[in-house]
Amino acid sequence: MSEESRSSNELVLYLNGDFVPEGKAMISVFDHAVLYGDGVFDTICAWNGYLFRLDEHIDRLFRSMHAVKLECPVGKTELREIVIEAVRRNGLTNAYVKIVATRGVSAEPLLDPRGCKTGLIVFVRPFLWLIKPEKLESGIRTKIVSVRRIPAVCLDPKVKSLNYQNQAMAKIEALEAGVDEAIMLDLNGYVSEGPTYNLFLVSRNVLYTPPENILLGITRDTVFELCEREGWLASEKWLTAYDLYNADELFFCSTAGGIIPIVEVDGRRIGDGKPGPITQRLIKLYFEMLEKGVYGTPISE
Repeated sequence: MSEESRSSNELVLYLNGDFVPEGKAMISVFDHAVLYGDGVFDTICAWNGYLFRLDEHIDRLFRSMHAVKLECPVGKTELREIVIEAVRRNGLTNAYVKIVATRGVSAEPLLDPRGCKTGLIVFVRPFLWLIKPEKLESGIRTKIVSVRRIPAVCLDPKVKSLNYQNQAMAKIEALEAGVDEAIMLDLNGYVSEGPTYNLFLVSRNVLYTPPENILLGITRDTVFELCEREGWLASEKWLTAYDLYNADELFFCSTAGGIIPIVEVDGRRIGDGKPGPITQRLIKLYFEMLEKGVYGTPISE
């Protein structure tokens, strides 16, 4: 892999076989990712010099690619090294990392994918907080939006697809309503997830999370693991708006956000209106894992 010269403050990214300065990184306007949102991605965080659950993220990316009939131009081992190198070259210890696989360019700018060659991008940013860090202490306000989550029979949410129009419209609706984030329902009126988060409910010291019409989040899996360690029962369950309104605690979880307490849904106060004790404990345990490099892949050589 070659590396072009760059200014000292310009980040570099991996693009189709080379590391290049961001300012010189280009893909075709005729790539199916641009024309149709045809591709998949995954997001990884690095903290304190470690990439958290890197192998699990790469495995999930490959599952998404297989589901939409994309062939990765590199194997898992090579992609793993590319991700590590991308963070290393940018000199970051706390980072937000995104891998993007695009369908590529076909002979004509039409939906027919024959002849496309998969594109691969890995870019890095200093760690991006999805929610301002102070909100981890105070909690966020949410709204159940009118935009419904696309059902699995149309586009399975387990695929981390580049087509995020559904989630984008949910986010817009929430922001225009003056709250921090959206909660999405499925077509049957059951709770699904946030635009970029899984959701957990706490009731009488038991944790519940929706079983279907969701992304199978890696941080979601981590919450289950932490609950087992702490002796809390956590299970999957179909949830309604009523269940959210009457929860003792609510929180989102995601790779880029960690554990995010929810203190309001549709103007209803959750619990006592403050992040609850289980949520606060999970926030502490999660960041301890990141700090200590638990399940972490070191960035340094």
